Amino acid sequence: MKRFGVPLLGLLVILAAVVAWQLNRETPRVPTQRLARGVFEDQVTTNGRVEPSEWASARAEREGLIIQVPVTKGQRVSKGTPLAILDSKDAQADLASAVARIEEARSSIQTLEDGGRKRDLVEIEEGLKQRQAEKSQAEKDLAVAERLAARNAGTQEDVRNLKDKIELITLQIAALNARRPALVGASDLVSAKARLREAQSAAELARRRIELSTVRSPGDGVVYQLDAKVGSYVNPGALVANVGEVSTLKVLVFVDEPELGRVHQNMPVSITWDALEGKTWRGHVDKVPTQIVPLGTRQVGEVECRIANANGDLLPGTNVNVTVQTRKQEGVLLVPKEAIRNRDGEAGVWVVQNGALHWKKVETGAGNITNAIVLQGLQEGEVVVLGPETNLKAGAKVKT
Repeated sequence: MKRFGVPLLGLLVILAAVVAWQLNRETPRVPTQRLARGVFEDQVTTNGRVEPSEWASARAEREGLIIQVPVTKGQRVSKGTPLAILDSKDAQADLASAVARIEEARSSIQTLEDGGRKRDLVEIEEGLKQRQAEKSQAEKDLAVAERLAARNAGTQEDVRNLKDKIELITLQIAALNARRPALVGASDLVSAKARLREAQSAAELARRRIELSTVRSPGDGVVYQLDAKVGSYVNPGALVANVGEVSTLKVLVFVDEPELGRVHQNMPVSITWDALEGKTWRGHVDKVPTQIVPLGTRQVGEVECRIANANGDLLPGTNVNVTVQTRKQEGVLLVPKEAIRNRDGEAGVWVVQNGALHWKKVETGAGNITNAIVLQGLQEGEVVVLGPETNLKAGAKVKT
């Protein structure tokens, strides 16, 4: 017996080790998590586009070649600041011509309203004075001739000659008086005034074209879009620049139709931009959409959000990442969604107690991507099994 004691003992030890190894090998290991209370946050994550909160477009009001762009993109401007200047040489030439015609028409009107050209008037007045003097002298001579003829000291021929002379002078005076109104015809004055109006209209049109050659800022703000380039030709209505206020921005958030019911006014919003990693802008939902619109292959509602942009880092027109916080509750019991399973049409979880599995039905409330709120069935501190189903059975031993 003694000779066989030692080998037998060794065999028993080996056998016990094999059994323990086998038992250990058959006890599965499962991922678990201990339930605890925490903060539940539900979110809608999507994308959006940034726009100024207030903005206006500056457009060309006439055609022309851009010869100067006195501003740069991102520059702050005030209302009326020139944004682009068009070539106006033709309009300036038209204005100079119209001004010259205005002066000419005004001079003609003044001359006509004064009764005619002064030289002609002076000539008529001098002629009348001379004829009146001649007539007066002829009448005196006629009186003398008639007295002499009555006394047979003169002839009747002298009398007739003086009468004929007086008659001729009278006709000449009448002719000179008739010339005065003929210097200014009614049609001449009307024509001169018409020429003045035409020249004034041409001047006003040229001034307007010169004024429209400068495209000005429609309001105070930042030039966040500038399409104008020196040397380019624009037509009426062409966009020159967009000017807006960027200290507060509007973000159009594209929320897919099934998730719109979770988004409400004043919900917190956070914005990130891939071009500035690590920076977040915060704001709130300002307006919910009133209609659904297509966006590529998606059907979305355009939710308007307001965010602060005090430093002006976020630029209008950029595409951003958006997170809308739709719910936040503190101190609630949370269960990982990957722990919740369906068994015989009921939701539940596998709970590990004293190294063995137990099935527990659970009722949950709101959930997000990772967790759900426990309403009934579980207690804080319990350990639940995570991961996919691996032929778990009630009462089975497991290692966590």
